[in-house]
Amino acid sequence: MRRHTALSCTTLLAAALLAACTTPPPAGSTRDEVLRAWGAPTARYALPQGGERLEYASGPYGRTTWMLDVDAGGRLVQSRQVLGEAEFARLQQAGEITRDELLRWIGTPGERRGIARPPAEVWSWRYPTNDCLLFEATVSTDGRVHGTGYGIDRRCDPPSDRD
Repeated sequence: MRRHTALSCTTLLAAALLAACTTPPPAGSTRDEVLRAWGAPTARYALPQGGERLEYASGPYGRTTWMLDVDAGGRLVQSRQVLGEAEFARLQQAGEITRDELLRWIGTPGERRGIARPPAEVWSWRYPTNDCLLFEATVSTDGRVHGTGYGIDRRCDPPSDRD
């Protein structure tokens, strides 16, 4: 009986922690409240009018990145999960953007790999989907984004005897 209770408490604690990480603080929260609740951001980006965007990426294999916008007065004005097809469509319709604008928009990529011709990097983000896809962007050495699209996440393929 005691073992069952300990397991139930551990399960409830894990669920509460997971919920805390997926529910953004309410608008109007102070910057300090956000940092206490969510910890140090994975990146910070300056916003117009003196605000700051706090990035909370779930890592190279994670499928979420939350962007929390704090105004110049130190209050949370907006929070959104930016890894998703609707956000990617808006990004693709925006036209030419820079590397820094891409980072400010959807955050740190989960993977980066170089390509030789033309010299560039392909950045990839995993995102919530039932398909095994990545969102990808080609970033040139001059800091411009030269294309975006979807690619297959090869880590989803089961190992084969032919590899």
